[in-house]
Amino acid sequence: MAEAGERRIEWAARSMPVLQAIGAGFGADRPLDGLRIAACLHVTAETAVLMGALRQGGAEIALAASNPLSTQDDVAAALGEYGIAVHARAGVDRAAYYRHINQALDIEPHVVLDDGCDLVNILHTERVGLLDGVMGGCEETTTGIIRLRQMASEGALRFPVVAVNDTRTKRMFDNRYGTGQSTLDGIMRATNVLLAGRTVVVAGFGFCGRGVAERAKGLGARVVVTEIDPVKALDAALQGYDVRPMSLAAEIGDVFVTVTGNRDVIRAEHLAVMKDGAILANAGHFDVEIDVRALEGMAREVRFGIRPNTDEYVLEDGRRLLLLAEGRLVNLTAAEGHPAAVMDMSFSAQALTVAWLVEEPSRLPPGVHDVPAGIDVEVARLKLAAAGISIDALTAEQEEYLHSWRLGS
Repeated sequence: MAEAGERRIEWAARSMPVLQAIGAGFGADRPLDGLRIAACLHVTAETAVLMGALRQGGAEIALAASNPLSTQDDVAAALGEYGIAVHARAGVDRAAYYRHINQALDIEPHVVLDDGCDLVNILHTERVGLLDGVMGGCEETTTGIIRLRQMASEGALRFPVVAVNDTRTKRMFDNRYGTGQSTLDGIMRATNVLLAGRTVVVAGFGFCGRGVAERAKGLGARVVVTEIDPVKALDAALQGYDVRPMSLAAEIGDVFVTVTGNRDVIRAEHLAVMKDGAILANAGHFDVEIDVRALEGMAREVRFGIRPNTDEYVLEDGRRLLLLAEGRLVNLTAAEGHPAAVMDMSFSAQALTVAWLVEEPSRLPPGVHDVPAGIDVEVARLKLAAAGISIDALTAEQEEYLHSWRLGS
């Protein structure tokens, strides 16, 4: 399958000029020589471009999948040809998923790259003997950052982890535009549903949730937002969305999208009042946002694979609820995830942060740290340049005005 994977990687690389430029610079400077990296990421063509950039910098890499349903087997095969150890296969069960992560950790990493905190969790629970050799890591998801901050608050996190997810470029480009487009892409591929005129319920109005809401609204859907945060709920209301609790939204929704980073967002009491034919999709990292066990317990019949990535649960009263991608990430299971142009920015920040970590290991205490602002700005600058977009620069007088408290009106 390697040849097909190489073609897929080459296609993605065309839309990732920033990361390719960083890789070329790494190849010249070799900032990662001797570095061992264990990564738990979605094994996709875009990830392959990141792995290639790190490999150009001199790193030895072992890659496991952060979601078995998103793994592209042809890409995994191609990466093996590039000298990158890949422990992943599409559709494996939970036991194999964790075995693969442990196999990636067998490299005894200096740096870890995580997508959901599963690899870091295993390091701190099952592979504690490796912790002293880890200088730091990066986390790419909101869900992972939530878990890491909890670890840090309890004093359990043993090394510094940089929250790549929290950069301005990542939240804006990846979470909002990437998740918005790819989530609806997955829903439409799985169901062929017409969203215009339908009621789409978006659970969570963070950066990912607002991206889904914006894209659904743009396709003509009526959008309902559910939230637990009063500020985010107010933001949604002022943008014209119908804001209500899930208990009321469940009665009117045609399509439900969970994107919160929390569990049991859609529960049995919500399933009990949904319309016949309601579609359930999750765009949060882990498959816990929709209570699939409750859905299974309520069903008298399950018709698996009624469409690709669509299972139909027939309830006792005859209503049919459609669960997409087994409740896993719909955009990476039923579709191909974010467009390569989106991942160009996220993975560029990731690559530059790895190089920075190597330079700064002794200065960062254990805990969750922000990406240096200069890296975020540099990624945005490179992306603008690649797109042929120029912007203004401050004059000397403007610089002086911004840095002086003596100048007023």
